[in-house]
This record gives sequence, structure tokens and C-alpha cells, in this order.
Amino acid sequence: MITTHSDLEADTTIDLQILLRHPQSTDGYHVNRLIDRCKPLDTNSTYCNLLQCLHFADTCMLAEDQEDNSLLGFISAYRKPAEPNTLFVWQVAIDKRARGEGLARTLLTNLLASDACAGVTHLETTITADNAASWGLFESFARSQATDSGARHLLFDQQRHFNGDSSSEILFRITLG
Repeated sequence: MITTHSDLEADTTIDLQILLRHPQSTDGYHVNRLIDRCKPLDTNSTYCNLLQCLHFADTCMLAEDQEDNSLLGFISAYRKPAEPNTLFVWQVAIDKRARGEGLARTLLTNLLASDACAGVTHLETTITADNAASWGLFESFARSQATDSGARHLLFDQQRHFNGDSSSEILFRITLG
């Protein structure tokens, strides 16, 4: 067992030696490559990931392997402009080397504990019906960290919003405890 290190929370034990930190603009390209390796996630443009790592760095979190400096995990999120007490999690990407170790939950917990998330009372994300890994993460998180089991409703319909090119996205909203 090797320990993760973060200036945001006490050390947490998982299988790899990992540094948790907010991204920098120079991480955008590597974030894009990580997301590309994490099917079925939609790959955004590298430019989009560069902007996430620059403009939304405070509400994003990454995990870096301290041995080889490779990127093992990334969460992109932002506070909704019309509802600043709500953190919207856009994507969670975990490299196959770090899956099953609790890294996604560790990233999410550390992100919510960061100064940028002070005052956040709700967490939202969208998940396709067949994304078992994301459902497992967010349902488990809701059970352990929230005051409810999570409200769900269709946000983006496969036909109406994606013209049949992508699966429907279900909004999952958690009231944090």
C-alpha cells in the first residue's frame, strides 16, 4: 500500500503513490489524453480541457502518479452560475491502472473539501443509463455523504438533444449532509 498526498485532506491509503492537486493550464493536454483512454467518456477538444484546467482549476482535481508523473485521474466540475451552492460534476476519468482503488471517490471527497467548494450544499452530475461505474460512484457517495439518496430526472434526451447520436443523460442531484 502506498499513500496519496494532498494539501486538502489527511493522507488516504490506496494502491499507488498519488499526488492529488488542482490542475494547471499545462495539464490540459494530458487531461485530454486521459479522457480519451476512458471510454465511454466523450472526448472534448484539447482546448476545452486547457480551459477547464485554467478557468475552472479550483473546482477540478487531478491525481498524478508520483513515480512517473503520469495522470491517473481527473474530475472536472464547476459551481453553477445560477445556483452557486451546487457543484456540477462534468466528468470523472480514472486511468485503468488506478480503477477499483477508490481514487474517484478520493478525488471527489478532496474536491468538496477544498476552499473553492465552501458553501456547496448540492452535487449534480449527469450519467447515461448504462454507465455502471458512474452510478456506483455517485450512489455510494450519496449513501455515505448525503442527506438523501439522490433525485433523478432526464436532462438531455437521446433524440431531442443529441439527434440519436448519444445516449440520454440522467441528472443525479444529491443534497450534501
